[in-house]
Amino acid sequence: MSVEKMGKLQVRVKRVNDKVGRTIPTPFYATPGSAGLDLAACLDEPVILEPGRRAKIPTGIAIQIPHPGIVGLLFPRSGNALKHGISLTNAVGVIDSDYTGEIQVILQNLDPTDPFIIRPGDRIAQLIFLPIMQAELLFTDRLEETERQSGGFGSTGR
Repeated sequence: MSVEKMGKLQVRVKRVNDKVGRTIPTPFYATPGSAGLDLAACLDEPVILEPGRRAKIPTGIAIQIPHPGIVGLLFPRSGNALKHGISLTNAVGVIDSDYTGEIQVILQNLDPTDPFIIRPGDRIAQLIFLPIMQAELLFTDRLEETERQSGGFGSTGR
C-alpha cells in the first residue's frame, strides 16, 4: 500500500502554554520523510544541564491519541546525543492513549565534563506514533521449544 493511500493519524493537540506557536515552535516534521515530530522546549529561560544531571523539560502541549491501539513514543534527537551526550533518562518515553497531560521530556546530560544549555524553542525530542497490542497473559508450566531456548545476553553471537 502506498503512503498516499494509508491516510494520516489525526491527533488532537492542546496548547497548555500560549507561547506554543508564537515564540515556541509547534511540533513539526523536519523533512517529508521524517518519522518523528520534533518537540521544542517550552521554557521561560535557558536551563543549564550539568554533566550527569537530568531535568524535566516541558513542551507546552498535551495530546489526545484517538485509539487505545496507538502509543506515542518519545525518542532522543540523534544530533544532541552524538554531539553533546544528551539523551532521555528513561531511554524511550511512553505516552499512553489515555494520558492527556502536558508532554514533558526527561533529558539527561551523559557528557562527563561539559554542561549543555537548553534554550527556549530548542528541539529536544522526537515523538513517533506506533500501533501497539495489549497482551492477554496465559500462565503455563511449559513453553514451546525454540532453537534459542533460554539463551540470553550475547547468546546469539556478536
